[in-house]
Amino acid sequence: MQPGLPFEQAVDPEPLRIHFVRMRRARRYVMRVRPDGDIRVTIPRGGSKTEALRFADRHLDWARRQRSRLLASRRPASLDRELRDRARRELPPQLLALAAHHGLEVRRVSIRNQRSRWGSCSSRGHISLNFRLLLMPDFVREYILIHELMHMRQANHSIRFWRLVEAACPRFREAERWLKQHGAALF
Repeated sequence: MQPGLPFEQAVDPEPLRIHFVRMRRARRYVMRVRPDGDIRVTIPRGGSKTEALRFADRHLDWARRQRSRLLASRRPASLDRELRDRARRELPPQLLALAAHHGLEVRRVSIRNQRSRWGSCSSRGHISLNFRLLLMPDFVREYILIHELMHMRQANHSIRFWRLVEAACPRFREAERWLKQHGAALF
């Protein structure tokens, strides 16, 4: 575990507030923790408020854990600004060095505040990276950079793509495990 990162659970500072929202197109009950810490339960077509309450009750422990992680992982806006500035300075040179090493040409690198992705690669050689990459261990960050670069050779997640990733980054499975275990806490 990297010191100073938000992986420890915090105690809920206030009681849970649950919002029930009926969605005609929904096919099942869904519970989400909103960015403000409130809980949202989607009621599907044909669903009832009574069943939604039972669903929420069954998943309340999960919601509390998710909410604790969310609240513990909140960083001050000033820290995010500093991280973004640092990412703009540090990530493009790292990506371009890896691209040169693998004989690839990146046309543009952008640093973004993506909410659910670590990076993306366009067909024109534009790579976007999440500034939160700075919050993870070096080997995981390198895996993500290589992952996006290999999309320049194979623009999908086929077996061929994964062979390219493995050849370029032998620790990619370890990095994937780290992301599954800790990645959500960085958002």
